[in-house]
Amino acid sequence: MVSQHKVHTQLGQAAVQIFAANDRMNQMLIEHLDPNAWRAKPPGKARTIVAIFTHMHNVRTKWVRLTAPHLKVPGQLNRAHCTPQQARAGLSESAARCAEMLAEALGGSGGRVEKFRRDGWAPPWPVGPEMLCYMLCHEAHHRGQVCMLAHQLGFPLPNKVAYGIWNWEKLWKSAGLRWWRHRAELSGVRFV
Repeated sequence: MVSQHKVHTQLGQAAVQIFAANDRMNQMLIEHLDPNAWRAKPPGKARTIVAIFTHMHNVRTKWVRLTAPHLKVPGQLNRAHCTPQQARAGLSESAARCAEMLAEALGGSGGRVEKFRRDGWAPPWPVGPEMLCYMLCHEAHHRGQVCMLAHQLGFPLPNKVAYGIWNWEKLWKSAGLRWWRHRAELSGVRFV
């Protein structure tokens, strides 16, 4: 029988690496997005692409501030002045803080994170896989908006990027992660 501590430790390690791969997807989109799409105004009241990425970063900072206030909370990004380079740097920093928060919450090491507070108005949740799932779903939703808006505004992402965010093996590798390889090898898959 596997101990509860070992399960939490494995979950914590996996959560950190999964969130790193998640951030790599965001970085890829910004890296390959046509610069003219960054501030292009969509029809109606839809957010611009810059507003979506700054929102994603700012929500991450809220999760850290409310859930793990002992961690250094990254500064907020201003959508009116944010450049793609600033967004990439901000997202990278907020991803690192979220990874620390996930490691403490799910690592089984008795960290200080005991509840996930996604917003001030929402009731806190016990830490668990739901926390990671919520964070990933929020980001995936907004990545979908970015891909759709870029296309609708006449700046479609290159196929290698649009399809590349689904190639987890390459994402793991490009993010410098070994977990995927380790898990695959445990299943009998060998890499040449």
